[in-house]
Amino acid sequence: MSADDLLNREALLRLAPELRPAVDPAELRTRVVHFGLGAFHRAHQAVFTEQAAARSGEPWGITAVAPRSAATVRALRDQDCLYSLTERRPDGHRTRVVGSVVGALAMSPDAKTVDALLTDPEVTVVTLTVTEKGYHRSPMTGGLDTSAGPVAADLAAGPDGPLTTVVGRLAAGLAARMRAGAPPINVVSCDNMADNGAALGRVVHDYIRASSWPDRAEILQWMAEAVAFPATVVDRIVPATSDADRAAAEAALGVRDALPVTGEPYRQWVLEDSFAAPRPPWELDGALFVPDVAPYQLTKLRLLNGSHSALAYLGSAAGLTTIAGTMAADWGERLVRALCAEVAPTLPADGPDPVAYADDLVVRFRNPAMHHLLRQIGTDGSLKITERWLPALRELRARGASTPVLELALAAWADSTRRADAPADPAAEALAACWGPSTRPAETVRALLRVLGAADLADDEALVAAVADRLPALRAGRVEI
Repeated sequence: MSADDLLNREALLRLAPELRPAVDPAELRTRVVHFGLGAFHRAHQAVFTEQAAARSGEPWGITAVAPRSAATVRALRDQDCLYSLTERRPDGHRTRVVGSVVGALAMSPDAKTVDALLTDPEVTVVTLTVTEKGYHRSPMTGGLDTSAGPVAADLAAGPDGPLTTVVGRLAAGLAARMRAGAPPINVVSCDNMADNGAALGRVVHDYIRASSWPDRAEILQWMAEAVAFPATVVDRIVPATSDADRAAAEAALGVRDALPVTGEPYRQWVLEDSFAAPRPPWELDGALFVPDVAPYQLTKLRLLNGSHSALAYLGSAAGLTTIAGTMAADWGERLVRALCAEVAPTLPADGPDPVAYADDLVVRFRNPAMHHLLRQIGTDGSLKITERWLPALRELRARGASTPVLELALAAWADSTRRADAPADPAAEALAACWGPSTRPAETVRALLRVLGAADLADDEALVAAVADRLPALRAGRVEI
């Protein structure tokens, strides 16, 4: 297929109206900078922003910054930053082009351009989807781990030295914004973490405090008034794009799209109504602005994300590969409902109803049009389950409540860390080292919990024994709920 057959602005003219973007990309300007060029952003915040621009007539365009993937940046630029989104519906897929992304940059090679945008008065929003590990938080303090190699290297770099962490790049950009006398700005974390706004604000502040910048005290004082870090909850299941997805997008569009994304029909965005500067009117596309996102955040983290991780590790132990396939097992729905019921007492009373939420999860997870890979969900488990399972586990055990479903899920995660095909994890080496040839199962479980920074749970003898007792059945591929 020739370059003429590639998705780009010229090709839009040949597409049927229902396949075109909701807004003309040529009419947008960069007013949002987004760190993270992955599929989730393109299927979630970029869609909300496109609809906000289309329905308000305001030129809210996004320049996306890829922390690492220069290849994705090149591919997006080749397509004039256009890409397609396919909603996987049980009654048939629906594909259209999204037009809110108007620029693509590679963070290190394009550092000067990134800094220029972060000091641009027209840019009033920065959003991030860099996953939990992109924050370089210490598991012990929750603050910035300044001893982490990439962070230490950024802090040691000179004024014009290369910065490889998003935290370092963002902190440097905010410092430059203050020095330039630019107006206030919103920095919006869209990553799946409890108190994600406060977590992001803390690591950025910690970075500036640890820097050698002579004006760091002035920068921090300016940030207290001029930079908002609102908390958010984002929700949409976005599977990794497959070759079949690329072929389907091409068939639907009649042109080649190198960067299609797919997602379930459902999407949600809840934001703390605490902004320091203008923002897109995302509420025009259904985003919810609330005084406190904590009830929504905890419900999503502990029920949806918690169930997702449990399905991923238990499904893998049973030899399954997708969420829908795992839900089709005779124990799939039972697992989701049992986990939600077990964790529900730890949720705020003013949040979504846990039973109704579990009903929605069962429908979403069963969607036969979705092929969400367990292996994708199981990556970075040492970071994810620390947020998704362990706080609820601590709270329930402190109350003397039984925790059989969380124990089963924890055992499945533990078992996954010993396998040669274990999902990618930043702590993979330390986790694998817990499995000595002569180590008793309880000792292994205890060691794994310590790697997670959960020394308190490692000292809970009853919990450790219960998790260890689950391992033999899981190794045999049996899931017993």
